[in-house]
Amino acid sequence: MGNNCMQQDSSERRKGRRAPKGHFVVYVGEGLKRYELPLSFLKNPRLQQLLQKAADEFGFDGQNGIILPCDDSTFQTITEFMTNCS
Repeated sequence: MGNNCMQQDSSERRKGRRAPKGHFVVYVGEGLKRYELPLSFLKNPRLQQLLQKAADEFGFDGQNGIILPCDDSTFQTITEFMTNCS
């Protein structure tokens, strides 16, 4: 992957692994792939829109992590854009 976020499979989710310092975790797609994103991405309006949509659809109860309502390819396009613009 050509951007700064790290992708891991959904089995990592079950291990309860924490994101590295300065990062946060989101889960994307039907397989709930795990991505570790830099905190600086939180300033990006596109990610803010996705987070708001996630809150509207799933809520943020803290039990399941942040699940973003988009597919992997869309999410990768967004993160590549954010990486290139930062």
